Amino acid sequence: MGTAEAEGAPESWWQVFVHAVKGTGGDPTDGPIRRAVILLAIPMVLEMVMESLFAVVDIYFVSRLGDAAMAGVALTESVLALIYTIAMGLSIGVTAMVARRIGEGDREGAARGAAQAILLGLLLAVAFGVAGVVYAPDILRIMGADDTVVATGLPYTRIMLGGNVVIILLFLQNAAFRGAGDAA
Repeated sequence: MGTAEAEGAPESWWQVFVHAVKGTGGDPTDGPIRRAVILLAIPMVLEMVMESLFAVVDIYFVSRLGDAAMAGVALTESVLALIYTIAMGLSIGVTAMVARRIGEGDREGAARGAAQAILLGLLLAVAFGVAGVVYAPDILRIMGADDTVVATGLPYTRIMLGGNVVIILLFLQNAAFRGAGDAA
């Protein structure tokens, strides 16, 4: 604890930010609501910034391979954005469900709910992955890709759509921890 905290003085925004990033903010159910919201929101915002940065870095390096490769990545990222949106929707539900159970003092119920959500996420990820690998050429064509873009972007599309399980599980795992009050 810093001197400001020991004396009961309110924390600065910077101190709350540091606690949120380090995961040392304590129990979000104790203390002011504003502090709890910030402690839980900052890791979520950073998570989304990292996801966006991942797409930008992909485009940067792939742009050196030519226009067709860049178009393949851009089209694939659009499809991945839909998958991420579904994962985010699930994660909102997981956060609420786990938080409710934790608030009720039912840690076992929170664990069961999180496990069921992760199982559902795995099933969806496998379905999206198989469909993405099998139908990758069709997906690219539906989105307007010509034969050159399909040929160039196909391996990337298959890898990214087939490997979506990692992203979906990341969203759901983070949601379960957020719901339990551990947003870092």
